[in-house]
Amino acid sequence: MNGRGKRRLIEGLRRHRSMRKRLRELTAYLEQADAGNAPVLSALGEDELSRLEDQIYKTVTYLYQTREEAVRTKNEFAQNLSNIAHQIKTPITAISLCAQAMEGEENREGREQILRQLTRLTHLEEALLLLARLDAGTLALKRAETDVYTLLMLAADNLQEIFAQSEAAVDIPELGEMRITVDPDWTMEAVMNLMKNCAEHGAGGCVRCFYEQNPLYTEIRIWDEGAGFVREDLPRLFERFYRGKNAGEGGIGIGLALAKELIERQDGAIRAKNLPEGGACFEIRFYRH
Repeated sequence: MNGRGKRRLIEGLRRHRSMRKRLRELTAYLEQADAGNAPVLSALGEDELSRLEDQIYKTVTYLYQTREEAVRTKNEFAQNLSNIAHQIKTPITAISLCAQAMEGEENREGREQILRQLTRLTHLEEALLLLARLDAGTLALKRAETDVYTLLMLAADNLQEIFAQSEAAVDIPELGEMRITVDPDWTMEAVMNLMKNCAEHGAGGCVRCFYEQNPLYTEIRIWDEGAGFVREDLPRLFERFYRGKNAGEGGIGIGLALAKELIERQDGAIRAKNLPEGGACFEIRFYRH
């Protein structure tokens, strides 16, 4: 190999080493960007790699700005929900005082209607405050090992009045100790919303529960003996404020959405389906790690 060939070889090796070094630096920059602390990237030169570096920096900067805007919008939404919920307290208090003042008067039907609407407003206020806490990320879930049978029984006990009004029974078999690691109070709240839905749409039949466990997950099923979900409602059942075709008069379309969010924030999944023999069914899975 002559002197010119050697120089070309050496120059090629230098370019190769320089290219590898720049690629390592670019990889490190992308790793820092993924961690959320990427420094300013200044592209030097006019070669193809420099143009790539410049384009990557522009894209990362745009994604940072988009993420910050999304976080700001989410926080504003949560704050607005919280403000609305707190503002509802004023008319609730006023209505409550009026209802108390009417006690003993002959217009008993009017007073009972006021009390029904007052209960509905109170539930709406509580749901909005919970949504605001979920959206703002301030709802602290305190996980602990919880027995599934105990969880279901406590949920059913808290719904005795609903079951009585709906003329529904509840069947929770004792299938042995099965534990899940969840926040017991908020998980019970989610289960109560599902049981309540079944009781109100089960045509006075029985709300049934079943649970089983395998190495991957614990599954809980809750179903009723009614007509099942309207097919058009199934894709939207867990949307906030969505009220299906057969929604009750007092429903506000938040219960199922809250149940879904509370379950999914605890490594769980939920779906709704119609059973072949009739009836609406909720399936919950809490995955094991």
